[in-house]
Amino acid sequence: MPKFLLKRWHGYHVIALLAVALVFLIALSFYQWQLGVIGVLLLLVIAIFSLRARISFERDLEQYISTLSYRVHKAGEEAVTQLPVGMILYNDQLRVQWVNPYAAEHLPKAEIDASLEELSPELVRALEEGTDEQKIVIEEKTYDCTFKPNERLIYFFDITESERMHQQFEESQPVLTFIYLDNYDEVTQGMEDQVRSRLMSQVTSSLNQWANEHDLFLRRTAADRFIAVMSYGSLLAIEKTKFGILDEIRETTGKEKIPLTLSIGVGYGDLSLRELGQLAQSSLDLALGRGGDQVAIKQKTGKVRFYGGKSNAMEKRTRVRARVISHALRDFVLESDRVIVMGHKNPDMDAVGAAIGILKIAEVNDREAFVVLDPNDVNPDVSKLMEEVEKNEQLWDKFITPEESLELMTEETLLVVVDTHKPSMVIEPRLLNYVERVVVLDHHRRGEEFIEDPVLVYMEPYASSAAELVTELLEYQPKKLKMDILESTALLAGMIVDTKSFAIRTGARTFDAASFLRSHGADTVLVQKLLKEDLNHYVKRAKLVETAKLYRDGMAIATAREEEAVSQLLIAQAADTLLTMKGVVASFVISRRHDGVVSISARSLGDVNVQLIMESLDGGGHLTNAATQFEDATLEVAEAKLKEAIDQYLEGGS
Repeated sequence: MPKFLLKRWHGYHVIALLAVALVFLIALSFYQWQLGVIGVLLLLVIAIFSLRARISFERDLEQYISTLSYRVHKAGEEAVTQLPVGMILYNDQLRVQWVNPYAAEHLPKAEIDASLEELSPELVRALEEGTDEQKIVIEEKTYDCTFKPNERLIYFFDITESERMHQQFEESQPVLTFIYLDNYDEVTQGMEDQVRSRLMSQVTSSLNQWANEHDLFLRRTAADRFIAVMSYGSLLAIEKTKFGILDEIRETTGKEKIPLTLSIGVGYGDLSLRELGQLAQSSLDLALGRGGDQVAIKQKTGKVRFYGGKSNAMEKRTRVRARVISHALRDFVLESDRVIVMGHKNPDMDAVGAAIGILKIAEVNDREAFVVLDPNDVNPDVSKLMEEVEKNEQLWDKFITPEESLELMTEETLLVVVDTHKPSMVIEPRLLNYVERVVVLDHHRRGEEFIEDPVLVYMEPYASSAAELVTELLEYQPKKLKMDILESTALLAGMIVDTKSFAIRTGARTFDAASFLRSHGADTVLVQKLLKEDLNHYVKRAKLVETAKLYRDGMAIATAREEEAVSQLLIAQAADTLLTMKGVVASFVISRRHDGVVSISARSLGDVNVQLIMESLDGGGHLTNAATQFEDATLEVAEAKLKEAIDQYLEGGS
C-alpha cells in the first residue's frame, strides 16, 4: 500500500489529535474521574473505528487497483488484437519477430522471420534515414507508418480511403489554360478568305476533338486565341500524352504548306479564378518568350514545367517593334545621368559586341556610359578583341571593373543587361539591387529565372544574336550615327560567332543588320583576325573530337579523359565541329573545365531540340545551341545522365 495514501488516515495530524485528546482527558480525571474514564473509553472506541476504517480502505483500494489493472491489461490486449492498427516488432537484423492480427491479415508478407525488405524496401530506407513517420504504399494500400526504433516497433495506419479522397479533391481542382496560335497573323497575311477559313476550320476541329477526349471546356475568344477550363485530373492525363496536340496541329497545317504552331499557358493550384488567369497568362508569356510551339505549366509556387518546343523559332519580329523599342531605350537613356552596360559571366564575342553597341546608343544621346567587365573572367574567345579595344584609348576608358561600377551607381543610373536575362548569370548581381531601372536585351529563350521588374524588355528568340538586336536599335536612333571601325566590327563579329558564319539561326533580318554594319565600316578581314585560333588550341579540339561515338539516332557524344581539363570555349568548338560530321544530327561534348566543373555543350541543326535535353539536366540555351554544368560529378556520371536525358527526349519526354 502506498504510504501517501495511508497517511490520509493515520498521519501525524491524527496522532496529534489523539494525543491532545488524551492529555485533556487525563487533566479532566483530576477533577472528575468519572468523566475522564468515560472520555478514555470513547477515545478507545474512536481509535478502534479508525483502525477498522483503515483496514477496510486498504482492502477496497487493493480490490479497485486489482480490478483496474485487469481491465487495463484486458484493454491493452483488445487494442493490440482488435484495433484497426497494424503492429510489427522486428529484431536488429530487420526481420519480423511478432505481428498483431490486423497486420497479419492486411499485410500478407508480414510473416514471422520475414525480412522487412520483402515487405517493403521503403520501410528499410525509412529506418536507415531515421524517419519518425512516412507514407508507404504496400499491396496497393497506403499506410501512415510510425517508427519506434528504441522498441523496434512499427505502427501501420491504413489511410487508403483518405488518400483516395484527397486525390479526388486534388484532381477536381480547376485549371485555366490560354491557347495562342503563334504565327497566325504572319501565315494568313494576304491569304484568301476561303483558304483562311479552311485552315482555321482544321485547327478548330483538332482542338475540339482534343477537348472532347480530355473533358475540356474550350471556347474561342479571338481569331488566334482560345481559352480552356479543365480539372487537374484532365491536366495529368494530357501531360501523359506530352501535349500531343502541338504535334497534331503542326503536322495537320504543315500538309497544307501553311505550318501553324500553338503556344499554351497553363495555370493551376489552390487559387482563385482571377489568380489562375494571371498565372495562365504568365505561363503563356513564358512560352512565347521561349520561341513558341510549346506548353508552359506554372503552379502557384512559381515552378514551371515545359512540353514541346520541338520546332525552330520562326522569325516574327517587325521593324515597327524594333523602332518602338529603340525610341523607348533612347527616352530611358535621356532620363538617366549615366548608363551601365553588363553582360553575362565569362562574356563571349556577342556579349561584348552588344555592350559596345549600347555604348554607342548612349553616346549619340549625349550620356556617359560604361561596360562592366571582370578582367579575371574573360572568355579567351574575346581576348584578341580586347587587345584591339585596349589600343583604342577612348573606347578602353569605357570598360570598368565590377567594383568600380558599384561606386558609379546612383538613383538616376540606367542599367542595361545584354545577352542574358538571368540574375545568376550577370557579371555583378549586386548591381541589380542598386538600381531602380533595368533594361533587358536578349535573344535567348526565356527561362524560369528572370530579372525582377525591368522597365524595358526586348527579348527576341528569333534573332541570331544580341549583337543583331542592338544593331537594329542603332538603326532607329533619331540622331545621325557615326561608328568607329572597331565598334561596328565588334558587333559584326558577335553576329558571325553566334551564327557560325551565318550558317545557323540566320534570318533575312540578320543579313540586313550585317549590311548596316558593313556600310558603317565593319571590317570583315579584322573579324577573321579576331576569330583566329592558335595551333595548340586546334590540336586539343581535334583530340576531343576523336573521342566521339554515335549513341542513338545520330547523337554523337564525345567525352574527354577524366584527368584532362579544357576551356569552355574549346568544349563548345568541339561540339560545333562534331556537328559538321556525316550522320550527326546532334553533338554533345563532355569535359572537365579548369575550375573543376564538368561541362556539357550541345549542338544540333534544328531537327533535335538540345535545349530541352539540357534543361532536363538543369541547363538551358537555344533549340540548336545549349549547355549545362555539374558541380560535383565525374565524367562517367555526367555521360550516364546525358544518355538518360537523350532517351527521355527520343521517347517523347517534355
